[in-house]
This record gives sequence, structure tokens and C-alpha cells, in this order.
Amino acid sequence: MAEKEKDSSDQSAADDIMADWSAALAEQEAAVPTPGETAADEGADTGKRTATDSAGASPVSMPSLQDAGTAEKVANLDMILDIPVTLSVELGHTKIQIRNLLQLAQGSVVELERLAGEPMDVLVNGYLIAQGEVVLVNDKFGIRLTDIISPAERAKKLR
Repeated sequence: MAEKEKDSSDQSAADDIMADWSAALAEQEAAVPTPGETAADEGADTGKRTATDSAGASPVSMPSLQDAGTAEKVANLDMILDIPVTLSVELGHTKIQIRNLLQLAQGSVVELERLAGEPMDVLVNGYLIAQGEVVLVNDKFGIRLTDIISPAERAKKLR
């Protein structure tokens, strides 16, 4: 008999909790205006209490993100433009065994997988962004970009 009383008291406690939640949800739904209704329309004619009435608070107008000045945008862009990145040019690559690597000495030739005359890969922080050909500029090597990898292709390679 004690178990039946315990079960019924547990059930009534659960019913009380559900009633509290139902009341809270109904109050919240009443406080939120429908898409065609403004907050002023809601409380004025119907006599409903709104969330602002019960808390004594009023809505705050937030500036639109589109209202941000161009000076702020330029400052944000300048901050990004000052970030250093590593640009490197890959002549080619190959895989060799450690045994062969340890046998390399001055004058050894390592054959690369890339053919002579093929464009070199231009990498930024390890990601391929372009291809180009080697040029000589004032006794220094340079690279003339011949093909820029599209942003869509770069995104595909990140996956």
C-alpha cells in the first residue's frame, strides 16, 4: 500500500512540474509578437502583459552591422594585410630510403619527379596558390606566375 501512495505522490509531483512548465511556455508565447504584429500592437489593444512590462525593461536599439563606417573596415583590412605569411616555390620532390639519404655527399644528384620545363608550384604557408616559371632578376631567382589556382580549387584541396 505504501508503494501505491508513493507512486501517486510521484505522479502528482510530476503533474505539478508539467503544469508549471506549460504555464511558463504559454506566458512566453504570449510575450513574443507574431511576425505581422509589433510589440506595441501586442500589449496596447489586447491588454496582454509583455516581457518588457513584467521586468520593467525597454528594448534597446542595436546599430546595424551595415552601419559600420568605412574607416573601421579599412582598419580591419589593414590589420589582416599586416599578417606575415611564408611564400615558397617548390622545384620538385621525390621519395628516397633513409639508406640512400645517408649516402648523399657533395656532388650527389637527386632526381626529382618533376620534368624540366614544367611550371613550379607556388605555396603560401604550405598551400598551393599558383604555378609559375623561374626567372632571373638582378642575379637573383624569381618566379613569374603563369597560373593562379582558383579559390574553389584551393577549398577542394583543403578537405
